[in-house]
Amino acid sequence: MFRNLLLHRFFIWAVLALPSIPMTATLLSGTTGPDGMPMTQMLLHPTGEFSARFLIIAMMLTPLRMLFPSSGFVRWLIKRRRYIGMAAFFYALLHTLLYLVDMGSLRAILGEFLALGIWTGWLAMVIFVPLAVTSTDGAVRRLGPRWKTLQRFVYIAAAATLVHWIFVHNNLGPALVHFLPLATLETYRAFQFLQKRNRNPQET
Repeated sequence: MFRNLLLHRFFIWAVLALPSIPMTATLLSGTTGPDGMPMTQMLLHPTGEFSARFLIIAMMLTPLRMLFPSSGFVRWLIKRRRYIGMAAFFYALLHTLLYLVDMGSLRAILGEFLALGIWTGWLAMVIFVPLAVTSTDGAVRRLGPRWKTLQRFVYIAAAATLVHWIFVHNNLGPALVHFLPLATLETYRAFQFLQKRNRNPQET
C-alpha cells in the first residue's frame, strides 16, 4: 500500500509542489523583504530557479538512461518526466505572473522588453506554453510524429532560460552550476548518436 502511494500521481505532484509552499506562505504573509522589497520581487528568483531546475532534470533523463541503462531509478523518473516538465511550466508561469505584478504597468514591461535578459525569458515562456498544452496522451496521439518535433523546441527554451538567468542577475556562476551538467550529458548523447550513425550509416 505504501509503495502504491509513492507511485501515485498525486504524490508525485505533491512532491513537485513542495517548493511552492514556503513561497505561497511568504506571498500571503503580506510582509516586505529587506529594505522594503516587495515579496513579489523577492520571489522572482526562486520561482524562476525551480522552473529551470525541473526543466534541467526533465532534459537530463534521456542521456542518463543512455549512460545508466540498467538503472531502475532513471527508468522510474522517465515514466514521470511529463510531471516534471509540467512542474517546470507551472513554476515558470508563477515566475511570469510575479514579474507582471512587480512591474505594475504595460509601459514598464515594454520599456525593458528588448533587453537580452528579458526577451529571452519571454521566448522561453512562449515555448513552454505549447509544450505544456500538448503534454497529454491525447495530444501525443493527435500530433503523431509532429509531437516529437514540437518537443525539440525545449532545447531553444533551455538556451533562452540560461541566457535569461545570466543577464538578469549579471552572474554567470550560478547559471552554469545548474546548466553545465545538462550540457555535459547532452554532449555525451550527441557523441553516442554520432558513433551509432558512423557504425550504421544505412540507418541515416
